Amino acid sequence: MAWQQRVADAKMHVTPVIDRDYFHSIYFRQPQGILFEIATTSPGFAVDEDIDHLGEELRLPKQHEHLRPLLERHLTPLTNPRAAERPVEA
Repeated sequence: MAWQQRVADAKMHVTPVIDRDYFHSIYFRQPQGILFEIATTSPGFAVDEDIDHLGEELRLPKQHEHLRPLLERHLTPLTNPRAAERPVEA
């Protein structure tokens, strides 16, 4: 909120705080037209998955969940390098 006020005080248009599920952001353009985003570090990417398994599955913010079928068709699957490090459970 303090950054939002600083941007407004500098006479630049600034967005309301936007909830991006994993963080909160504000956006503004500086006078030369460059778009900036200032984002919080919380709540973080562990809000919807176990911290020990971050990045193992495609996670999307709610506003993009409707794009999942399209994204899954076009994204190249990646091999998780940590998978080889885990012991096989019996």
